[in-house]
Amino acid sequence: MQSLHLPAWLTVMSGILLTVMAVSPPASSQDQPVWGVATRAVATSAPDQVGSQSGLTLAELEQMALSGNPTLAQAAAEVRAATARKLQGGLYPNPAVGYEGEQIRGGIQGGGEQGFFVSQDIVLGGKLGLSRNILEQEKKQAQVEADEQRQRVINNVRMLYYQALAAQELIELRHKLSKLAQDAIETSHQLANVGRADQPDVLQAEVEGEQEELDVGAAEEKQNRVWRELGAIIGNPKMPLTHLSGNLEDLPQGNPDDWLRAIIENSPAVKIAQLEVLRAKASLAREKREPIPNLQLRGGLENNLELEAMTNHAIGRQGFAEVGVQIPLFNRNQGNVAAAKADFDRSQQEVKRVQLVLQERAAALLQNYTTSRSTVEAYRDRMIPRARKAYELYLKSYSAMAAAYPQVLIAQRTLFELQTNYIAALENLWVNSIALEGFLLGDGLDSPSRAGKMDRPVGKFNVPPSTTAIQPE
Repeated sequence: MQSLHLPAWLTVMSGILLTVMAVSPPASSQDQPVWGVATRAVATSAPDQVGSQSGLTLAELEQMALSGNPTLAQAAAEVRAATARKLQGGLYPNPAVGYEGEQIRGGIQGGGEQGFFVSQDIVLGGKLGLSRNILEQEKKQAQVEADEQRQRVINNVRMLYYQALAAQELIELRHKLSKLAQDAIETSHQLANVGRADQPDVLQAEVEGEQEELDVGAAEEKQNRVWRELGAIIGNPKMPLTHLSGNLEDLPQGNPDDWLRAIIENSPAVKIAQLEVLRAKASLAREKREPIPNLQLRGGLENNLELEAMTNHAIGRQGFAEVGVQIPLFNRNQGNVAAAKADFDRSQQEVKRVQLVLQERAAALLQNYTTSRSTVEAYRDRMIPRARKAYELYLKSYSAMAAAYPQVLIAQRTLFELQTNYIAALENLWVNSIALEGFLLGDGLDSPSRAGKMDRPVGKFNVPPSTTAIQPE
């Protein structure tokens, strides 16, 4: 058989494979996981499952975030504040007490009326109860805000967990490729010493090795970046890099149509908008009752020092009382009633707007999820098994000297590229499914808004951001 002058990575890998073939047969498809390396010549195989090693679980990370993320404590404080505002808004006005003096004179003609009084406004028309109802809706909004913030944090943790898990698996694969490249460099030097490889072949093998080292470094930097983000979300920025336990191939379950329906009907953004309708309705009812005047009561006891003409004695103690109401003659609160009616009408339209915004922003995620799922299934069920089978057949044919070795290496490299893309597709699938199932919420470190200070209508904070903010790389 005539010798061929092959490119460096082909020539070098030929020497590696010939060495390995002398001690072990080709691997079969039953020996490999879906993304495991397809030949024992390359550090055997990947772990049987991602979760085969013990490590930090998703449930443990979620528990850390629920106890360490400061925004959850802020949300709980806002609920307490809203509860206190409701209490304050329903309190009765305080009475007034004071001193009163009239016609006070000095000298031998001393006299006048001096004493104390008590006054109290009696709130009529059920206005206090209506004020409490407004604040009750704001309290409910604060509670929904707290639930929404919890969902934001959980979603953020889950997204970063699966991104970190994918980075962890990618690093394992990159290390195997780097080990293969390093073995190629060593073999290239050995082949050059016996005259089976030229200097350009050695240099090319060294370039290939450095490129794989750069890819390993990039994968490790991405893992470090994701891990730092994860540590910030759970409230422990100094958390050391730890092995994660989990299985990327345990695909998410659920119906995208059910997720979309839940987003439109049960999203916290929709609930907040619906509560805003109730708050606006309660505010309108309160403004309509404002023209009903409060009852003003005033009474007291005084000592009258004026002298009676008949007895020439002081008149002495005497009481007084006043009752009054404000007549709504010119100001019947008509302007505020009209404004409250407009706010109520707008809040009703806000519910529809929020639902449409959610549907619009879910559309891209639904497309990404469907595409990612199809891609994952294609890699897992068809492309990777076929690429592995093709590699094994080429390897078998080459061992029987019926195929050229470049075809073997091209098949092997194709298999590695498919495995790398498969990990990326799994990451994309998980991130999109978490966003859809979690009402499109993310940004677990954004401060929760205050119900009493919330924009009217619902502020943009309460509507999930555009999908670009929660897309994986």
